[in-house]
Amino acid sequence: MQLHLTRVSVFVKVVQEGGFSAASRALGLPKSSVSRAVALLEQELGAQLLRRSTRSVALTDAGAAFYGRASHGLAAIDEAREAVVELETEVRGTVRITAAVDAGVWLLSSLLAGFIERHPAVVVDVVLTARTVDLVEEGFDLAVRMGPVHDERLIARRIPSLDLGVYASPAYLARHGHPARVSDLESHRCVVFRGPGGRATWTLSGPDGTEHVAVSGAVNTDDFAFALQSVVAGAGLGLLPCFVAEHGGHGQVTRVLPHHRSIGAPAHVVVPAGRYLPRRVALLADFLVEGLAPANAPTKRRRIRRAPRRGAVD
Repeated sequence: MQLHLTRVSVFVKVVQEGGFSAASRALGLPKSSVSRAVALLEQELGAQLLRRSTRSVALTDAGAAFYGRASHGLAAIDEAREAVVELETEVRGTVRITAAVDAGVWLLSSLLAGFIERHPAVVVDVVLTARTVDLVEEGFDLAVRMGPVHDERLIARRIPSLDLGVYASPAYLARHGHPARVSDLESHRCVVFRGPGGRATWTLSGPDGTEHVAVSGAVNTDDFAFALQSVVAGAGLGLLPCFVAEHGGHGQVTRVLPHHRSIGAPAHVVVPAGRYLPRRVALLADFLVEGLAPANAPTKRRRIRRAPRRGAVD
């Protein structure tokens, strides 16, 4: 049995819009035409799909089963059409991307400027937030995420970890001196990131291996931008992501113990799994993977087209 595709599309729109009147407005068709299309589809299937009342419609069991498969099928057709159109035309459209505020301000802003210079018909809609956005439920195309990715609905392309270093303002160092070794940090005031009671243990790797030092200070925060500004103001030494200090510090901070670093959490460029990615999204994902890789830590270029498997990949 071959179904009339237009009638299937109308039925799906009725369900999505919650009724015949709303669907007729969305489709630009008379309500009577919408109702007739659904009735003819029910005749073709030999089953009632909707329970109608004067105020609402509700799916029958048969309607729910048919809608689930039909809506996915129509979405696949739309994706196939978009894929063909993209091959024949300039890359265009909107990409919705989310990231943490620090990464967005000091990493993504300059990278995205380069991307839109290359693809001027693409609009990048950026949402910066401290919370972990649900890409699938909230309709985002891509995220830059710090830390591990455990959501099986996502594909995560790992980029080299964004390391941290110890920084101070020149004024602070002039008053309190330069620490010569990791153990010296214990006697300095520090700006502590997420340390209970203004205390924390910093783990630093250097030429002689990994060392741990207990630090404390009067400023305790959960925001790296605030931590940086506190360090600039002379509140103490800060263990900061290097990209934050170097891009946001504008020469106002100096790295101390420059041969020591704290290895940052893994970072990923993340996209939803299991669906076709528009070319503009795949191109931006590739661009960010390359752009976020430090020059001394190259990463393999893996283009995303379709999700081959779920989970995080290196």
